[in-house]
Amino acid sequence: MPGRAPLILASASPRRLELLAQIGIVPDRVAPTDIDETRRKAESPRELALRLACEKAAACDGDGAYVLAADTVVALGQRNLEKAADAAEAAAFLRLLSGRAHQCITGVAVRAPDGRIASRAVLARVKMKRLTEAEIAAYVASGDWKGKAGGYGIQGAAGSFVTAINGSYTAIVGLPLYETKSLLEGLGFRR
Repeated sequence: MPGRAPLILASASPRRLELLAQIGIVPDRVAPTDIDETRRKAESPRELALRLACEKAAACDGDGAYVLAADTVVALGQRNLEKAADAAEAAAFLRLLSGRAHQCITGVAVRAPDGRIASRAVLARVKMKRLTEAEIAAYVASGDWKGKAGGYGIQGAAGSFVTAINGSYTAIVGLPLYETKSLLEGLGFRR
């Protein structure tokens, strides 16, 4: 029986590695890609998340391997809240999200060794409680916002700000496990 093709995770996110481990998948290599993540004119948050995941999968150097890529977009209406550049922007994002519902959209793409790409965008709706300035300041001071779309990570202390979730929790964290496993298996990946 021939050996299985290797799996490359085209992401530097430790959260994505942790999520994959929850379903018994350990990538053979981690190889983040560097692509232009600028939103195109009239591109919806869903379209952006899906396009970025597909472009990351396509850009990864992985001949003969499966490549898994993902991108998470936090959107308040049609406004994208990207990774906060600094503490002031993280605080501004939290003020915008305070007392409101927003969307977390994670695009997932898998490239098979033969070059086929399968992808899916997974949307979850998140409702946050009304935050006090003291809560915002304490969260920003913790540094937990760094490197996270929307300036917060639901798996950390900001989880206490969330009053309701409609959709995939793992999509909010950064990798919807059901859809990821389905895409991998659909393209023939075996552990």
